[in-house]
Amino acid sequence: MAPSHVLVALDGSPLAEAALDYALETFDCRTTVLNVVTPVDASMSEGGVLGVDEGRRADARARAERLVADAERRAEAADRTVEPAVESGDPAETVLAYVDAHDVDQVVMGGHGGERGDIARRLLGTVATAVVGAAPVTVTVVR
Repeated sequence: MAPSHVLVALDGSPLAEAALDYALETFDCRTTVLNVVTPVDASMSEGGVLGVDEGRRADARARAERLVADAERRAEAADRTVEPAVESGDPAETVLAYVDAHDVDQVVMGGHGGERGDIARRLLGTVATAVVGAAPVTVTVVR
């Protein structure tokens, strides 16, 4: 069954852009592009030297707004429209919460490899792995 609402998770990476392209080419339905702003606090910085900084928060929010605006332009160039969304929080948890709250029935996201963890994390990335493992809907990971 074809989805009626696709969520594309954006993080500014080339794989996220490929995920957007895939969604626009593959699905002819309501499409939302979501960027999750991850709060930066002292516990996340090297040595705990970064304090909470409103300037960093504003910069992160502005970057998120640019990402979804770029996605809107890309969709328009493909004769499509997307609904922009910017949320704050843990990326995987926020994507999953958005799915539940907005009747999303398909997620499309880029996968990111890395040097850490088990084989799934190296192949998909930690956020993609968490979303694939917990989502109540189909998740397509673009590599």
